[in-house]
Amino acid sequence: MAGAGQKDRALRERAAAVIPGGMFGHQATGMLPDDYPQFFSRAKGAHLWDADGNRLLDFMCAYGPNLMGYGHETIDAAYIAQMQVGDTLTGPTEKIVELAEALTAMVTHADWAIFCKNGTDATTMALVTARAHTRRKTVIRARGAYHGAAPWCVPRPAGTIDTDRAHQILCDYNDIASLEAAVAEAGDDLAAIFAAPFRHDAFIDQAAPDPAYARRCRELCDQTGALLVVDEVRAGLRLTTDCSWSLIGVQPDLSSWGKCLANGHPLSVLLGNDKSRKAASAIYVTGSFWYQAAPMAAALETLKIARETPYLAHLDALGTRLREGLEARASAAGFGLRCTGPVQMPLFLFDDDPDLRKGFCWSSQMLARGVYVHPWHNMFLCTAMTEADIDMALDAAEQSFAVLKREGPTLEPVAKMAFLVASGQR
Repeated sequence: MAGAGQKDRALRERAAAVIPGGMFGHQATGMLPDDYPQFFSRAKGAHLWDADGNRLLDFMCAYGPNLMGYGHETIDAAYIAQMQVGDTLTGPTEKIVELAEALTAMVTHADWAIFCKNGTDATTMALVTARAHTRRKTVIRARGAYHGAAPWCVPRPAGTIDTDRAHQILCDYNDIASLEAAVAEAGDDLAAIFAAPFRHDAFIDQAAPDPAYARRCRELCDQTGALLVVDEVRAGLRLTTDCSWSLIGVQPDLSSWGKCLANGHPLSVLLGNDKSRKAASAIYVTGSFWYQAAPMAAALETLKIARETPYLAHLDALGTRLREGLEARASAAGFGLRCTGPVQMPLFLFDDDPDLRKGFCWSSQMLARGVYVHPWHNMFLCTAMTEADIDMALDAAEQSFAVLKREGPTLEPVAKMAFLVASGQR
């Protein structure tokens, strides 16, 4: 049976002595059911194994980096081959030029690329580029949207100061009136509007971008001279090989990409149009490992697979099979289960579950049956998943609904969620 086992518990005790809080960032399991493992030992394809050897069908995909399958042979072969001849060098290899050429050919709005390591690097570069281009300070972003873990955007304020978040105005995603009010408040100081490809905030239903809202973002940036930034870090390559808002006919000036760009190898990128090229040339951004050649070789192979295979159709078919099956089984068990977001990046939330006691119980039951799902964060599908995997997950879901139906009346409130509500983090 899956769950936090003896080895996992022992590792947690050791970690608590040498890592603040025992773990940090999104890898901390304090906001997951108590039986969820903290540590893992290996992964292959669509599966990973926890420290105690339990095999799990992984619907988190490493929180997004796994797109083509863990340990993809051709992608990892490209990485290893480049490692053998040179990776972190005194200067970059030709891979940086090849990858910039490939990305600017793939993404409609992009004329240039600057590479980095994490999504936060790319979104922060977008912020700096927009301010350098406009010589203005104010940025608008949606309330509750996640754009990284830098002080200007981190969701938890500990250790930050008021000036870290200065010159920012929040609006409501898909609310044109709220957006226009924010632009009016910014006046002649607006540097950029930041937008997520769709609303993928934690704890709440996901929502597709309203085309009218997206068009208004573009219009207001054009009218004011501000830059439009679409944060593709989470959704890039999962909805389309172009910028996600191209699906609704809107092109940004800047877009930030990461997670699955190199299928799990550390790489992110800021893409921009010629309008912002001069500003991007003027800012100083760098990192000792930002020029590594091996992740770029992996990214080139990932993009080749994306160009030459029908992977998007595969993800869509699997996601649709999962969503329709879950909704049918939940309904048959007497539960309202909301499956929102793109089918490739779903979120599952129960009706009438304000403190997630249903979600925590059901997720734990799924884990016990070998399926790793998340009770309040959007999930991800990868191309290594099969129809058999989805059917196995649906069978596990049906059994988990039965347990939830039996135990539901006796479930205790989830104290972790009550803390979040009280502290204003949810």
